[in-house]
Amino acid sequence: VQVEESGGGLVQAGDSVLLSCVVSGRRTFDKYAMGWFRQVPGKEREERECVATINYSGDTTYYTDYVKGRLTISRDNAKNTVYLQMKNLKTEKTAVYYCGVSHFWGTATGVYVEWGRGTQVTVSS
Repeated sequence: VQVEESGGGLVQAGDSVLLSCVVSGRRTFDKYAMGWFRQVPGKEREERECVATINYSGDTTYYTDYVKGRLTISRDNAKNTVYLQMKNLKTEKTAVYYCGVSHFWGTATGVYVEWGRGTQVTVSS
């Protein structure tokens, strides 16, 4: 199984960015929940912060409180892809963003069994 994030880079504060995560090597993508997490320097993998999750069908989502209204998670099961649209980015949101695959819908890193290598999002002022 391969999990690959893309779409990060250097953006200006107030801009938007669309992150993508493609899962390959697994024919049952539509049976898994997906999550986006952020990790800042100095934090361990277990300390990754969940920012958004989506259930297997895409009809149920979760957002951490402080991102509500500015992030949108979605998925295209036909393309084995999950997306994270981030709007009005702030400099404190600079981090590496990781995509996780889970058998269960949740926000804890421990329920995610597969991870990508992450994509760096740097927000400049």
